Amino acid sequence: MTPSPSPATPGLTWLNSAVESDARSALQEVCAARAWAGAVLDRRPYATPAELLAANDAAMAELTAEDLAEAMAGHPPIGRPRAGDPSSAREQRGMAGASDRLKEEMLELNLAYQEQFGHVFLICATGLSGEEMRDAARSRIGNSPEEEREIVRTELTKINRIRLTSLAETARPADVEGERT
Repeated sequence: MTPSPSPATPGLTWLNSAVESDARSALQEVCAARAWAGAVLDRRPYATPAELLAANDAAMAELTAEDLAEAMAGHPPIGRPRAGDPSSAREQRGMAGASDRLKEEMLELNLAYQEQFGHVFLICATGLSGEEMRDAARSRIGNSPEEEREIVRTELTKINRIRLTSLAETARPADVEGERT
């Protein structure tokens, strides 16, 4: 007997029924690449969160180097989460309790990485300690631009999956208002 698919969640229901501009705005909070948001929008509706995650994976695989650059521009450097952005702070909490020395080292690595590749060091920081992020930056700084672009694609895919899961599970304000009327 095959298991039945998981039911749609409040955020997924909202994403499926939202007007395109609202859905696009929500998706671009997940990933700043316009091509990615367009590809995910084009695949609506989603019966399950797993279908949404599969759409993410497919859209990420299709991004060009320019699209990846646009996606990376939406991410702050590791160790400096975007002020007022709870997702950024949550994703980078491994650096929150880091020593001043580790934070300084991460800043130096971020600058060297950016000099080498022309963009921020990007890693799916969720669940990683400051030391693990530092070690990853150290090891990746020697990569070729082509190798690093594919690593970044993989890391962005992971970040998007975490953010999309949250989006799919969370009722949007319009959902709650609609239930009250």
